[in-house]
Amino acid sequence: MSSTPVIAVDLGGTKIRSGVVEGAEVTHVRSAPTPARLGAHAVLDAVAELVGLTMATATEHGRIPQAVGVGSAGVIDPRNGVVVSATDALPGWTGTNLIAELQHRTRLPVRAVNDVHAHALGEARSGASADTSDSVFVAAGTGIGAGLISHGHLVTGRNSAAGHLGHIPSGFASDLRCPCGGMGHLEAIASGPAVLEEYRRAGGRAASSTTTELAEEARAGDTTAREAFAKAGRALGSALGGMANVLSPEVVVLGGGLVSADELWWPYLERAFAAQLIPAVRGLTPQRAELGADAALIGAASLWDGADIKVEEK
Repeated sequence: MSSTPVIAVDLGGTKIRSGVVEGAEVTHVRSAPTPARLGAHAVLDAVAELVGLTMATATEHGRIPQAVGVGSAGVIDPRNGVVVSATDALPGWTGTNLIAELQHRTRLPVRAVNDVHAHALGEARSGASADTSDSVFVAAGTGIGAGLISHGHLVTGRNSAAGHLGHIPSGFASDLRCPCGGMGHLEAIASGPAVLEEYRRAGGRAASSTTTELAEEARAGDTTAREAFAKAGRALGSALGGMANVLSPEVVVLGGGLVSADELWWPYLERAFAAQLIPAVRGLTPQRAELGADAALIGAASLWDGADIKVEEK
């Protein structure tokens, strides 16, 4: 693993985070709101400004990064840096040439991948899936996404869209509409917003507006809230067990906001996961991510380090 400093950026729909990464060490972290509603150029300008501030701080401390690695929301083609598609969280983001635009603004070489893919790379570098060559990282929060590492390569797939776990069919979702517009997808029952919707459909009366607030209600004895978390855990665990049968990874790692629901969610996920495994895969158990928000920064920086785990070549 290279110790050459790289400026890494985690670009989401609400927040941009940057830092200097050397190996597995993250320093000089800065963050700023994402000016999403102002359009792609405003977002790119905000990223470039944050990179400049991070560079200035690093330089003051005697470290001069020579490159930028980005993990960005949206489907990102890592070969040419184009945003293949994106949700309404980043209006006008689709079609943006992320690499070219940031290279122009920062005067530094840039590489980029999807943000969940960056998390997968980070955990594989120095987190819960370190020292493995085949792993699955799952982000369970506002949406449900995955990053797949196979034989030491990040699998991006055709059109760079591999890992959209939230959009596989789920019997738990029945006729529920997914945010993507499809019907019966996993994300419609197992994401954070879906837990809140399930609670309301079941007649829950608490005024919670986030899963964190709803988790507090569940721990205080709201049985409807507890069942909403349990159902999400069963749905995701079942889907992950099926994925494990298909891919036979060495480890399945979970990160994202729902992991913090812990005892309300995790035991149901574990049992549903185990119930789906074929004999050859039994014994595999889900693991919690270890690096938190820094995983995306470490993974984005790793695009430059020349280590064994790399983005697949076509």
